Amino acid sequence: MIKSQKDFFSGLMFTLVGVGFAWGATNYTVGTGARMGPGYFPMLLGVFLAVLGGFITFYSLVEHTEDGEPIGKFAWKPIVYVLGANIVFGILLAGLPAFGVPAMGLIAAIYALVIIASKAGDSFVLKDVLVLGTVLSVGSYLAFIVLLKLQMPVWPTFITG
Repeated sequence: MIKSQKDFFSGLMFTLVGVGFAWGATNYTVGTGARMGPGYFPMLLGVFLAVLGGFITFYSLVEHTEDGEPIGKFAWKPIVYVLGANIVFGILLAGLPAFGVPAMGLIAAIYALVIIASKAGDSFVLKDVLVLGTVLSVGSYLAFIVLLKLQMPVWPTFITG
């Protein structure tokens, strides 16, 4: 009998995702510990996640909780905002030429991502969101453009030409 629904279903989810990653990693060369292939790390993480999920699932069957920890209602608002923020980020970063949407660049995409994703929470303070967007924009610019020298649009194409 399931004694904690939350632990049972989260453990089951971890196990399934871990098995999926480990299985997907078999399409790549796994290699050995001394000569790791591109599938080594995903395989290792997938197996670790599956084992962790198995422990959590087992724990949910044997550990007694007072109220049984039932699963609450599904939180649609955070899912829609967070997934939507990532989709908007991708569209703004690279543009969508098929629909005539120009690339807006890294900085605008990060601000949009932060503003949209922060709407998923219970409180929204624009000043805090803009400070976070600024910190993430500066950090991303330094990490990806300056240090890693990645070639991606930083500013909107109508500004840079």
